[in-house]
Amino acid sequence: MASGRIIFLNGTSSSGKSSIARELLDILDDGVFFHLAVDSFNAMRSKRELEAEELDAALRRTRMGFHRSIAAMAEVGNDIVVDHVLSEPWRLLDCLTVLPPEDVLFVGVHCQPDELARRELARGDRPPGLAAHQYDLVHAHGDYDLECDTSTAGPRACAQRIKEVLPHRPNPTAFTRLSRRHLMDSQEPPTAKHNLLDLG
Repeated sequence: MASGRIIFLNGTSSSGKSSIARELLDILDDGVFFHLAVDSFNAMRSKRELEAEELDAALRRTRMGFHRSIAAMAEVGNDIVVDHVLSEPWRLLDCLTVLPPEDVLFVGVHCQPDELARRELARGDRPPGLAAHQYDLVHAHGDYDLECDTSTAGPRACAQRIKEVLPHRPNPTAFTRLSRRHLMDSQEPPTAKHNLLDLG
């Protein structure tokens, strides 16, 4: 059984990842794609209030479980669109550890800060300044197969570009290059540090 393809969208909160993912599910016509979003996994957690240490552990388990769920779905042949916020270095390292790098199309989803602030205010379900806090963190690794800017192109246009590139993934892929760069340097398991805000 062939492994599924993974389109991995990484960007700040409100950058347009979910909108692009929905468009991809609408236009991709050569397989059966599933949209797996980190926010959906966060929403599954029970709502009781947790102490800081317990919350840290729960968030780490949630995100590690999310990464392994992506891997499990793809392993049995499902095609996946991932919607994630790699705002802590350990998250990328964990993804590099569990996902097959040759099957991942790594897409950087960018948006200008003023537009991010406008979207945050309009949607009303994110703490003000969340995207600004994440802005310099999510793309710090500096390597993608494809990048798009949702402040200059709409979700449909971004999705169409991704669809065009998907059959022609670079060799080696960005995940392969990042794996060589980061995993060869250290065999230590990634550790999580609690994010300032419990989103993304």
